Amino acid sequence: MSTLATPETSTTTWHIDPVHSLAEFKVKHMMIANVKGQFGKLTGRLTLDESDLTKSRAEAWIEAASIETRDPQRDAHLKSADFLDVEKFPTLSFKSTDINLVRDGELAVHGDLTIHGVTRPVLVMVEGPTPPTRDPWGNTRVAVSASTKINRKDFGLTWNAALETGGILVGDEVTITLEVEFVKA
Repeated sequence: MSTLATPETSTTTWHIDPVHSLAEFKVKHMMIANVKGQFGKLTGRLTLDESDLTKSRAEAWIEAASIETRDPQRDAHLKSADFLDVEKFPTLSFKSTDINLVRDGELAVHGDLTIHGVTRPVLVMVEGPTPPTRDPWGNTRVAVSASTKINRKDFGLTWNAALETGGILVGDEVTITLEVEFVKA
């Protein structure tokens, strides 16, 4: 009688290193230039299946009030009920639902993005993860670069102002980029 061997998996858990990670966005201002901003408080977890990356999972949480665009007046407006409404919706989140290998070193990660209390499916293109590297303090690290584009109106972020010359003050398309280092748990 033969025994079927159970395939071994090498699943590991990794946590976002918030000091070495960045969540950034850009959006058109007055239809002529991109304005960038970032969120300073990012946490999350990666469950990495090293034998089959498509079986990995990722979750991330961003403190909405940590938004920073180098303009305190604009930051206050973005935190207000006109945009993120950080009092009512303190967290932005992402949870992967499906991961596909595009080619070596590139993944297409489908997931649910929640902003302003609205959850929508998004596709995030990911470079990485990098090969594991040990830091000077004995921790093992990997990193990813990720990006997606969303329409802010799909998440209930509809505030805008018309310009005298025609057009609008704030563009609808928002590009989100992440540079994330993970530390092995």
